[in-house]
Amino acid sequence: MELLYLPDALSPALAGLLLATSVLTSMITAALGAGGGALLLALMALWLPPAAIIPVHGLIQLGSNAGRAGLTWRHIDWKVIAAFLPGVVLGGLTGGLLLVHLPAAIWQMTIALFILYLCWGPALPKAILSPMGTFLAALATTFLTLFVGATGPLVAAFVKQIHTDRFRTVATFACAMTLQHSVKGLVFGLAGFALHEWLPFIAGMIACGFLGTWLGLRVLSRLSNLHFRQFFNILLTLLALRLLWQAARTAGWF
Repeated sequence: MELLYLPDALSPALAGLLLATSVLTSMITAALGAGGGALLLALMALWLPPAAIIPVHGLIQLGSNAGRAGLTWRHIDWKVIAAFLPGVVLGGLTGGLLLVHLPAAIWQMTIALFILYLCWGPALPKAILSPMGTFLAALATTFLTLFVGATGPLVAAFVKQIHTDRFRTVATFACAMTLQHSVKGLVFGLAGFALHEWLPFIAGMIACGFLGTWLGLRVLSRLSNLHFRQFFNILLTLLALRLLWQAARTAGWF
C-alpha cells in the first residue's frame, strides 16, 4: 500500500476504478457542459471516508476544470469571470468562517428547483445576468460548495443563461469552477484537513481527468449549438431530479 502511495482508505482496485471514472466523468462534462463532477461526487461518496469526500473531490475538480479551461481559454468570457471572482472570494471567506452544516434536504431541493427553472423557465431578467447578478451567484454558490460540494450544475445552469455558444459555455463554466474549487481547497487546507496523504491519488485523478477532457472536447466539436443545449438541458434536468429524490429521502418522505 505504501509503495502505491495510496491513503489507507483506498485499495489498489478501488483506486483504479475511481481513476477510470475520472476519465469518464471529465469526458461527460467537456462534451455536455456539466454533470461529470456531480456524478463523480456521488460515486466517491460510496467509498471514501465522509470527512474526505468534499475536500478531495474539490481538489480533483480544481485540476479537471483547470485543464478544461486551459484547453478552451480562447473561448472564456473574461467579463463574466471578472464579476465572478470577487463573489468567489467573499463566499469562500464567509463559508470558511462559519463551516456549518446546512440541512441537506433544504439545499438539495433549493438547488434542484432553481436548476429546473434555469433550464425550462422564462429567461432570467437582464439585471440578474449583470455583473452584480454574477457576483451574487458566485458568492452564494461558493458558500454552498464548501458544505455540499454539488453546486456545479447550478453554476452551469447560470452560465447557460448568458451564452448560447457551446464552447463559450463550457470554457466560461470551467474557469468559474476553477476559481471556486481553488478557494475550497484553500479553506479546507487552512481548516486542517490532512490532504498530503491524498495528493498522489488526487494527482492521478487529475491526470485521468485531463485525458477525459481531451476526449470530451473532441465530441463537443462535433455537436451543434442546438444539440448541445438540448443535451445540456436534459442532463441538468436529470441531475436536478436526482437532487429532489435525495431531498425526499433525506426528509423521510418515503
